[in-house]
Amino acid sequence: METIDIKNIPVEKLVFANQEGKLHDKELETKPAGFLKDAWNRFKKNKGSIVAAIVIGILVLYAIIAPLISQYTVAYNDPYFKYTMPKLAISDSIGWNFMDGCVEKSDGQESFIYYYSMGEETGHNAVKNQEYEVGTQLNAAKQEVSIYTYRLDSYQQHGVIFKNFTLEEFKAIQAYQDEHNIQIVYPITDPAKRPEATQDTENANFWYTTELKNGKTKAINVTFNADGSLSYENIYAAHSGNDQYSSKLIEGSTKIYDYAQVMSGGIYKTRVNYYEYYKYYHTTVVKDRIKAPCFLFGTTSSGQDIFTCLASGARFSFIMAIAVASVNMIVGAIYGAIEGYYGGRADMIMERIVEILSAVPFMIVITLLKYHMAGSSQVLILFISYFLTGWIGTSGLVRMQFYRFKGQEYVLAARTLGASDWRIMFRHIFPNSLGTIITSSVLVIPGMIFSETSLSYLGIINLSTGNLTSVGTLLAGAQKYLATYPHMIVPPALFISLLMLSFNLFGNGLRDAFNPSLRGSED
Repeated sequence: METIDIKNIPVEKLVFANQEGKLHDKELETKPAGFLKDAWNRFKKNKGSIVAAIVIGILVLYAIIAPLISQYTVAYNDPYFKYTMPKLAISDSIGWNFMDGCVEKSDGQESFIYYYSMGEETGHNAVKNQEYEVGTQLNAAKQEVSIYTYRLDSYQQHGVIFKNFTLEEFKAIQAYQDEHNIQIVYPITDPAKRPEATQDTENANFWYTTELKNGKTKAINVTFNADGSLSYENIYAAHSGNDQYSSKLIEGSTKIYDYAQVMSGGIYKTRVNYYEYYKYYHTTVVKDRIKAPCFLFGTTSSGQDIFTCLASGARFSFIMAIAVASVNMIVGAIYGAIEGYYGGRADMIMERIVEILSAVPFMIVITLLKYHMAGSSQVLILFISYFLTGWIGTSGLVRMQFYRFKGQEYVLAARTLGASDWRIMFRHIFPNSLGTIITSSVLVIPGMIFSETSLSYLGIINLSTGNLTSVGTLLAGAQKYLATYPHMIVPPALFISLLMLSFNLFGNGLRDAFNPSLRGSED
């Protein structure tokens, strides 16, 4: 490397940087970025926050769109479809065992015959595809018994039921059957030949001969064939009346069986396949949006659609949290701005008020409001409870920011030029505090949703009225069925978990974007 003596630099090495003899500032190569764009540039570098924002967006869209596209409502319930398993509409055509509305069961022979026989009579298989496997195990008496393993279709497990109709209703069903070439009504069974067990007397699924054994109904004359099918003897669906509208099946001059038993008052007692009757009732009688039973997330213990209830509960939680956070931000910002800008005696008095309010436990607040506003809406009580003390955190942040910025030169310049106090506060100081305020307000939303969920979960607030429900209510209702019907608790638990985790990551990204100096710090 050549060594240059700085005391004896040759003249030829001394040349002007600009040969034209003019020096100018160079034009910036990048475009100027505003406050929000600069924040966005920092935010998008945080990959975790981007993913969290996408997840939050999906959850919000689900809460908005799902109740609109669902064929069910929150108020909908059906006792025959309670505890129903999740099902995809395409599962039957694809033929897979995932989300097919079935549950794996292992039963003794009598229970298996009961479900298998439903498919034999109606073609609606409670035992999926009438497929099963047979094994053995020892019972309590150390005797070897057969165990049947199969997939039970929760949409077909009720088989046929007894249903009473007027003459007009019965005729309407018959006309529907003829028009659509399907069967809803099945031969009525003779009351004298029904099972003797009290619990099974009105069970319409015993169309085959049975006997009473040890207080339970036992099938007789049922043979298991080599190909796996079952054969029945003495099948009966006996005569129950002579009325001309009982839909007699005639072979020559002999009546084989009736489809209705004429009761007193002109009532027709029938046996209907509930799955087909359900479709008929919703498409023809009530004419709602329901075409066929299909529950994506399954149903609750009262037969409500979890997919719709969860979306409606999530929508309520989002609306409540955003509304409360917005009001609290406005009130807290004004209160904190006055405190921080004027200081002195005003700050002292206002801070004492804040200390008094913040010292009252939230549970006391909501309890007192429930006591004094017993006749009011639970939503109103919840909103007032959050509002009474929810703005205190925002006011503290704004107060701190105003103390920080009110002595800056640009504030002194604005005051010197005659700007009013309110203009200085909300035109000059407040925008510089906006990053902290936005970050804190966004982080308030998940906390409020979690709080509302906890209150409804504990039963302190009851939000299950009409078309209103809560995520916490779904969790509380599903808790007792955690071992038997886990599908009831998984969707609401997954929703609240994803929401809390995503909002925390999203909030960290906002903090780093709006307040670079706080990068890596904990709130």
